[in-house]
Amino acid sequence: MGIDILVSCPWAERWNGVGRMEMKPQTIPGSVNLVTVVDVHHWTDTLFSFRVTRPDSFRFRSGEFVMIGLMVNGKPLLRAYSVASPAWDHELDFYSIKVQDGPLTSRLQKIQVGDEILLGKKPTGTLVLDALLPGKTLYLLSTGTGIAPFASVIRDPDTYERFERVILTHTCRTVAELAYGEKLVADTINDPLVGEMVDGRLIHYTSTTREDHPHTGRITDLIESGKLFTDLGLPAFNPDNDRVMICGSMAMLNDTKAVVEAAGLEEGSNAKPGQFVIEKAFAG
Repeated sequence: MGIDILVSCPWAERWNGVGRMEMKPQTIPGSVNLVTVVDVHHWTDTLFSFRVTRPDSFRFRSGEFVMIGLMVNGKPLLRAYSVASPAWDHELDFYSIKVQDGPLTSRLQKIQVGDEILLGKKPTGTLVLDALLPGKTLYLLSTGTGIAPFASVIRDPDTYERFERVILTHTCRTVAELAYGEKLVADTINDPLVGEMVDGRLIHYTSTTREDHPHTGRITDLIESGKLFTDLGLPAFNPDNDRVMICGSMAMLNDTKAVVEAAGLEEGSNAKPGQFVIEKAFAG
């Protein structure tokens, strides 16, 4: 999830003879850190994730995003990426689409372990627990790479201290695109730090829009038809008990926001917590 932003910076990018990216540092601008890639995983032809070192000074709340990027033609090309690791992790995870002609992702998808990328110093965002009023059930509604901030939220112990039940929904076009979320949830359940808190309280609901699957259809259709709640064995959204975070494409954000508001939930923010939140940085 993100937007492309160009800013000025005295750095240079180069590619060596074996297809590896190298950064030629001059003076690091005060707005970014230089971090090292420690892991890369390609999930499909259009999706990949990567893990980088975390500067000691980098602090964030689970669910926030930060600018990351590479140097292009002598200037850093930065994009807003949700941090997919929880606030307690000693490294930082990110989950990204691959766009072959994308200004940043066409280059970023080629990174390898040992490469260096740029990381902003000021994480921010509204997909955080502090932007929600207290409740009983937390719904995390995502499509595609919109699952990234929730990869952070579901691994945060504070989530389970604030909510009795957490429901992560992930809708993708194909079954293969669900793999990241499936491994994420499995790893979370087996995590030595939060595994016991998560057990029996984290529900993972997946659906597809272009291939056969036990659950098919857009998340808005599944909510409006009541199928989501029937499948989960839970009542429809209740403003008194249910809290919702939404992350996906711009169309998904707008459509899902309308459905949630129709159920009586009011939008929140960091300044004024509410019953649901969306990430405004990705809303256009």
